[in-house]
Amino acid sequence: MELKKNPNISVDCVVFGYDTTTKSLNLLLINRYLESASGNEVLVDDYVLTGYHIYEHETLDDSATRVLKELTGLTNTYKKQFKAFGDPDRLKNEKDITWINNEKFNFRTVTIAYYFLVKTEDVDLEKTKHNAKWFPVAELPTLGFDHKQIILEAYEDLKIKCLAEPIIFELLPDKFTINDVQDLYESILDIEIDNRNFRRKLINKKYIIPLDEKQVGVSKKPAQLYMFSKDVYEKMYQKNYLINI
Repeated sequence: MELKKNPNISVDCVVFGYDTTTKSLNLLLINRYLESASGNEVLVDDYVLTGYHIYEHETLDDSATRVLKELTGLTNTYKKQFKAFGDPDRLKNEKDITWINNEKFNFRTVTIAYYFLVKTEDVDLEKTKHNAKWFPVAELPTLGFDHKQIILEAYEDLKIKCLAEPIIFELLPDKFTINDVQDLYESILDIEIDNRNFRRKLINKKYIIPLDEKQVGVSKKPAQLYMFSKDVYEKMYQKNYLINI
């Protein structure tokens, strides 16, 4: 059966990852590249979010999950639908027009935006399409369409959400240190956090489980490792802030 796409509705996926080495919140973007028919001129060379039109048989969630899987191979990841973008002029930049004419897409396309939280080590860049690369949120390349606006709004939503629910553990390795958690909060919120106060509050959370393990392969004194227990969290969940910073 031939899949029939809806020409007026798409999904765009803002894929966040965290680099524990550089302590950077990153975005996974794909290269949008187009040469002239003769090959003598580069018409478009920038970066965009991964996305595509929905198929008629799909729900929006199914479509977003498909798009992410096609890029990364990942399926069981945190995702949130956060906004629709439907400005009539959202695809009218000169390079966007060139790209859309080449792809024979519809200029009047409404996109439903999602963001995903993934562990960077789970993404094999060598197996992704379109030269996908990680970019720090603070150092984004030239972006196509209205994707800068979509990214900024996803980022603002993430800042609010990470204070209300323990979603940041979707970005960390399964085993982490207290400093890893603090570094991630500081990276997302772009603030400095009092170390002692933060540590005390975090280790008192029943869903932060200390392990009988410490860091390995570090030059300094190895730190205690912990894990996040989703089961414990869900049993005791109350709608309040995870951590008061």
